[in-house]
Amino acid sequence: MIILRPRQKSFVARCRQALKESMDTLGVANTGFGKTIALSAITGQEIGKKKRALIMAHRDELTRQNSDKFRLVNPGTTISFFNADSKSFGGQTVFSMVQTLSAEKNLAKMPAFDLLVVDEAHHAASDTYRRVIARAKELNKKTKVLGVTATPERADRRGLRQTFSNVADVVTIGEMVQAGHLVPPDARVIDIGTREALKNVKRTANDFDQAEVEAIQNTTYHNHQIVGKWAELAADRPTVAFCSTIQHAEDVRDAFRAEGIDAEAVHGKMGLKKRREILAAFDRGEIPVLCNPMILTEGWDCQICACVMLLRSSSHKSTAIQMVGRGLRQVDPEIYPGVIKKDCLVLDFGITLLTIGDLNSTVKLKDDTKAQEGVEARKKTCPDCAAELPVQTMTCPLCGYEFQVELIDGEYNQDAELHMVAIDLINKSPFRWITLWNTERIMVATGFAAWAAVCSPDGESWHAIGGKGREIKHLGITNRLGAVSMADDWMRQHETAASAKKSARWMTQPATQKQIAFLSKFGPVGILSRIEAAAYITFNLYQTKIERLMGV
Repeated sequence: MIILRPRQKSFVARCRQALKESMDTLGVANTGFGKTIALSAITGQEIGKKKRALIMAHRDELTRQNSDKFRLVNPGTTISFFNADSKSFGGQTVFSMVQTLSAEKNLAKMPAFDLLVVDEAHHAASDTYRRVIARAKELNKKTKVLGVTATPERADRRGLRQTFSNVADVVTIGEMVQAGHLVPPDARVIDIGTREALKNVKRTANDFDQAEVEAIQNTTYHNHQIVGKWAELAADRPTVAFCSTIQHAEDVRDAFRAEGIDAEAVHGKMGLKKRREILAAFDRGEIPVLCNPMILTEGWDCQICACVMLLRSSSHKSTAIQMVGRGLRQVDPEIYPGVIKKDCLVLDFGITLLTIGDLNSTVKLKDDTKAQEGVEARKKTCPDCAAELPVQTMTCPLCGYEFQVELIDGEYNQDAELHMVAIDLINKSPFRWITLWNTERIMVATGFAAWAAVCSPDGESWHAIGGKGREIKHLGITNRLGAVSMADDWMRQHETAASAKKSARWMTQPATQKQIAFLSKFGPVGILSRIEAAAYITFNLYQTKIERLMGV
């Protein structure tokens, strides 16, 4: 059974508290959080052994993914599927495609449930979901409704207030960066002589008038400046550029090509086959710059993307986060061998960051331990829809109201902060991380089924290694915090809470004679605890393979 991360535990507790108080709630969790694990934990704890749950999604692949993760978190709970291929309400937890279940003949057969879970809950305002929710409450007036999403904003601006009365928790990109699950953004604003004109662009109901933005930004001279700045700052980084219009995207592409850079553009009017071919080529590292007018803000993640250029202007923080979020994924070395990604460079050639606030400020540490770890999060009220929201919310997930951004003054030392957070992550881990040979460049955690190591040959690039049985896996190459996070996650996935507590007790027990005899083969053995000896033994046994994975 998976051991939840600390932030997942508080998310689960807050959602359950909101369900107890109001019978419905929405939880918002950004990329990298592990929201499927969290919703599985909430479901398992809510239904226990006697109650029943229905988990709904709008795509079949989501239904399958959700059920796989659910089994890891709740191995003793029976499940069934109600979709195009299988129509069974037999499981204690039923996984359903909403399009199938919302048909009148299927709603008529639906049994009563105690909990309804809506994954990708920004779709919950649609008629299909509302029909299922209404039917469930008709069958059981005590049915609770939980929604979980990363992007609560809907393209049609249709609010979620009629479905959810409150927001239990909002997990921000800053928190995911702090936890090492995303790389940090390195945001810079670059004026190419258009800043003052952009400040006068009128705003439509949704955002800045992008036709006006294009008229200001999309000139041969300005595009040439953009290419020059990119060559100076980001030429070695796979880059995605967000442009104001299709024409703008194609013109920026052409400006890069004029300088011998193999750029491409994708947009909604392009054929699906061609678009997929270009995206696949970018994912393979064959295209250095990919331009688009906004179609890549949702549903597309490319781990190697390490630079985001903002060539359009946005007045919405949520939109900016969607754009920047495309470049914050950690890199899986098994998919991208040799690729190292420590941060994401954000180059704003417009006024987005000046309008919504420097994104770097979102990763600053907050002195709010109680709000992070406790069940009760500090709250505030949305002035538009009166929903109760977590205090860190900047955009109301239910109606779209945007709170004013408070900028944080002072210099931001990213390296110092990430190092401090890494130490905090190690201290809060259920496992004991042992520093070997008095150097922070080698740390090892051991359990009964698995082990993990965090190593750096140069103090700059950090490798996370995981082992289980004969399997040794290179988990990632990133900054120190990211490597610690990856390795700790490996242990959480392959060990149990009981084994973590048992191995922790080894800190107070001396090394066994068998351990000392083994280690003496490698040199003098000092006074070690049992857990320290286990860490040294593990590293010595696998040192050659670890070094081979790191390429040293």
